[in-house]
Amino acid sequence: MQKQKGFTLIELVVVIVILGVLAAVALPRFMDATEDAHTAAVKGTGGALAAGVALVHSQWELNKAKGTTGNTNVTGFGDGTVDVSAGGWPIGTSTSGDAAACVEIWKGVLQGSAPSVVATSGTADYVATGTTTCTYGYSLDGGSTRSIQYDTATGVVTVDAN
Repeated sequence: MQKQKGFTLIELVVVIVILGVLAAVALPRFMDATEDAHTAAVKGTGGALAAGVALVHSQWELNKAKGTTGNTNVTGFGDGTVDVSAGGWPIGTSTSGDAAACVEIWKGVLQGSAPSVVATSGTADYVATGTTTCTYGYSLDGGSTRSIQYDTATGVVTVDAN
């Protein structure tokens, strides 16, 4: 008589039960991964905006030390279309103190493959609002309170990613 090779029905049922228990325990952890991804996206973008603002300010300081005192089209940064305030912080290029200016700041400071931003609600990653403080509300997670704030008077970038 030949010996059978394979699994018995009991072994198969035990393996399926163990896999089911593992899936039930692991599934809630993976469900939270989406929220963590949205939080990480906002924190990363906020960090990039803060770094860009600091770079613009640094370039303005460098230009000022070399005798260039203009606050429009900061020479040496990006494509040269970033305007700064009297204190050297990025401001809107064609408008001042509204959501359109906030969009201009975003596009001037975050270069390359930056997340999209609009001044009104739409299909963009962020929606800009504000006057002297630009607020960029994150819109990819269905209307949460995640946002990035940029104060044009002080250059401070604050991230609210919770």
